[in-house]
Formats: sequence, C-alpha cells, structure tokens
Amino acid sequence: MKLTINIDVTPQEARAFFGMPDVEPLNKMVVDEMTRRAKENMDTLADPERLVAAWVNMGGKGIEQFQSLVGAAMSGAMGKKKE
Repeated sequence: MKLTINIDVTPQEARAFFGMPDVEPLNKMVVDEMTRRAKENMDTLADPERLVAAWVNMGGKGIEQFQSLVGAAMSGAMGKKKE
C-alpha cells in the first residue's frame, strides 16, 4: 500500500510548525551588509592589480586567507579521508 500526503505550506508556516527560528531578518542584515561592502569596493574588486595590491598591503594575510579558503574548498570537494 502506498500513501501520499501533500501539504501546501509556506516556508514561514513550516518553520513555525516545527519550532524553528525565523532567520529571515538575520539573512537580510547579512545580505545588506555584503551588498554595501561590495558597492564600496567595486573598483578594487573589478581591477585584479588593485585587488592583489590590497592583499599585499595586508602583510600577506589576505593571500594566506585566500589559500586557506581554496584549500578548504578543495578538501571539501575531495572528501575527508577516513581514519
């Protein structure tokens, strides 16, 4: 026997039903801040020479952070080794 139940609810209604928090205000705040920062740095982000110069001015920390970001992405894509 196969039984199918379709429930038509909005994401907000589903979150309320399961007792999950509404993170929409937090998400909006984060997106707004990221948009503001991207607009402020648009000229630097669009010019690779200025972007690398900004990384170098941070004493190499920007490049190290970029390398660790790429390394984390690669290890996540490859999967963790089982011990």
